[in-house]
Amino acid sequence: MTKINIAVIGVGRWGVHLLRNFLEHSQVNVAAVVDPHLERLAGVKRLFNLDENVVLATEWQAIKQVPGLTAVAIATPAITHYGLIKDALEWGYHVLAEKPLTLDPSECQELCQLAQQRQLILMVDHTYLFHPAVEQGKAVVQAGKLGDLRYGYATRTHLGPVRQDVDALWDLAIHDIAIFNNWLGQVPVKAQATGRVWLQGDRENEKTITQSGLADLVWVTLTYPDGFQAYIHLCWLNTDKQRRLAVVGRLGSLIFDEMSPSSPLILLSGEFERQENQFLPVNQKQEVLEIAKGEPLQRVCDRFITCVLNNTPPLVSSGWVGTELVKILTALTASLNQGGQSVDI
Repeated sequence: MTKINIAVIGVGRWGVHLLRNFLEHSQVNVAAVVDPHLERLAGVKRLFNLDENVVLATEWQAIKQVPGLTAVAIATPAITHYGLIKDALEWGYHVLAEKPLTLDPSECQELCQLAQQRQLILMVDHTYLFHPAVEQGKAVVQAGKLGDLRYGYATRTHLGPVRQDVDALWDLAIHDIAIFNNWLGQVPVKAQATGRVWLQGDRENEKTITQSGLADLVWVTLTYPDGFQAYIHLCWLNTDKQRRLAVVGRLGSLIFDEMSPSSPLILLSGEFERQENQFLPVNQKQEVLEIAKGEPLQRVCDRFITCVLNNTPPLVSSGWVGTELVKILTALTASLNQGGQSVDI
């Protein structure tokens, strides 16, 4: 069986899960782990009982000395992505990068073009696109079971973690935007955002997205080419933890609720029947949709390895998909900085 030698770059809160999945993958040999914090390297060595042959390094450049390396998985702060991904592609490695691809659409496009030129895989870890409920939800929407689509809404709130490199918009919105785009089969043409800063105001340095501070609360409106609008509520200092997204159509609503104790995907059917000047609800029913088993991140890792082995592009979560999402976030940031003015994407 062919095995791919991979290096995991960054083993913080998310990187450690990538490492776990690659260690468990039958077609992967984890050849190196890189992290600037010695205590993290020691921690993952103990946690996973890493073989002595696995290179543990604090410097990114060290992976160039690893023989037979084929690919890297990058889970570092977003501001570091461009330089790391560019180096990896120029050194000839396939890349799986944590979202967002970078913080700049032009950088994203450059990386995608570089990957194409070098005939390398560039994939972004948009984990929700591999969630069984999201895959099933797409099938429901595109089968027309909701009828003519009217609008969508999502709420993503919790109490921390509070990021210091990006605001709540860049930290949280990308998940729901990715799902809406995936379900609708289109990307928005207009973006609007308003927000509030409470915790980290008046910051002006190269790591901030908004010069007035890092927004803790953001309200987003996205308008799609066919007139469909999606409304998103984002906040990382709200004790009411929610992970809920819905698409509403003429015949009902499809709800993806990660916090649901029964099932994360529910189809609520119902429509109006007009009798003279009255609108009466009819055909109302609730259907709990069965979804396949499987960890979304495991599916991400497996898809990346399959793409590398077969040299086929990852259509669902390619670098180009990541680039489109960064374009949308950039437009939303512009709107946020302009006090909620609508911005063309």
